[in-house]
Amino acid sequence: MVFSTIIFLFRFLPITLALYYLAPAKLKNTVLFVCSLVFYCWGEVRFFPVMLALILINYLCGLGLEAFDAKPGVRKVLLLVALAASLGMLFYFKYANFVLRSINSLLGTGFAAIQGISVLPLGISFYTFQILSYQIDVYRGEVSREYSFLKFATYVIMFPKLISGPITRYGDISDSLTERTFTVRGLEDGMKLFILGLAAKVLLADRVGILWHEVQVTGFESISTPLAWLAAIAYSMEIYFDFWGYSLMAMGLGRMMGIELPANFRRPYMARSVRDFYRRWHMTLGQWFCRYVYIPLGGSRQGELRTIFNLLVVWMLTAFWHGAGWNFFCWGGLLWICIVLERQLGRLKFVHKMKVLPHIYLWLVIPMSWMCFAITDLSQLQVYLDKMLWLVPGFSGGYEDAWKALSTYGGLLLVSGLACTPVIEKLYHKWQDKLPVKVLLSGLFWYCIWRLLLEGNNPFMYFSF
Repeated sequence: MVFSTIIFLFRFLPITLALYYLAPAKLKNTVLFVCSLVFYCWGEVRFFPVMLALILINYLCGLGLEAFDAKPGVRKVLLLVALAASLGMLFYFKYANFVLRSINSLLGTGFAAIQGISVLPLGISFYTFQILSYQIDVYRGEVSREYSFLKFATYVIMFPKLISGPITRYGDISDSLTERTFTVRGLEDGMKLFILGLAAKVLLADRVGILWHEVQVTGFESISTPLAWLAAIAYSMEIYFDFWGYSLMAMGLGRMMGIELPANFRRPYMARSVRDFYRRWHMTLGQWFCRYVYIPLGGSRQGELRTIFNLLVVWMLTAFWHGAGWNFFCWGGLLWICIVLERQLGRLKFVHKMKVLPHIYLWLVIPMSWMCFAITDLSQLQVYLDKMLWLVPGFSGGYEDAWKALSTYGGLLLVSGLACTPVIEKLYHKWQDKLPVKVLLSGLFWYCIWRLLLEGNNPFMYFSF
């Protein structure tokens, strides 16, 4: 089930909220858990045993970590069992066939692909990382183990954040799962966030993404360099508003139920460097890798060469987390190189005095990096990057395709660009309680519904990760 569908908006959500509000405090987790099971099993019931097994294993291991507090050896074994179960399940479903294909390609072997895992269990990358954070935090003594199986399972399977995050640590949300404060203002603020996220998804991401999909259908060999850049920018807008829209909707749903979920984006396209960009993009994933990989490796405390190595490990793992394909390693490698170069150039004083140039640099690098993310075929990726860098010899075509695309999508690209700036956000926060804004949001909601009825649902892009 997807947030931006008629069945969710007019059946699942109203029924869930009604049951949730009517339930006494002691039963709210039960209602949330059962409704989240329905949400998950609506389209992925065959993978429910996988999730249930991971929840049960980690719940029991969490209890054991505290029960054997005086036995470090046993605690370490329990932690390894929990990590092996969670990461093993993720590896099997997401990467096993990729490894087999890579071995066949490198060694000329003929290992057959594993049947039945061509489709990922919904949200496995996200809920696995949440489970891992719980287990590691309990082992470190940073949070207490959870005795209530229902509360722990609700933390893992809670439907607003189940499929695409945000990735939340148990310590940050456990209090909300015990005591909740419900106010009319909280419900209203949650509905506003949800509508803004729905509009970002339906009216911006789905619309501006059409340009990128048209270029894919046309074929990369026949497009001009300007069109290649326009399509790359369109994809950059599509993936941002798609994922940011989902995150806003998740935060809105959480707030409607008295649960505060963390923000996942902070105007990333206003950044002045790749390093700054990924401090603003998918922030909960970045914080996860920083807390559980980068800092344990030594962070930046052991000299520049070790810092560069630690960054390489983080970015290769980030690439691997996103998908089983060599294009993701190209994406992660490009970003790692940029961040390393930025660290070195950052030592120069004149770099800090630049105002516009860093933004131009970012808008050159990020769309190119997104192409490494979007194009899974490495040969086609090379063709597209050659187009973007004007490296295709003998190309004599005109730029009519770019002018046509600009005339069709120019206004939408402009609106999308403005929505990336703090201007609209500041205006919204200033006027959000005024009647005209409430009327506008109501109009946006019903316009989104009309678009969904007209065109159908377009699944969220991060569902495939």
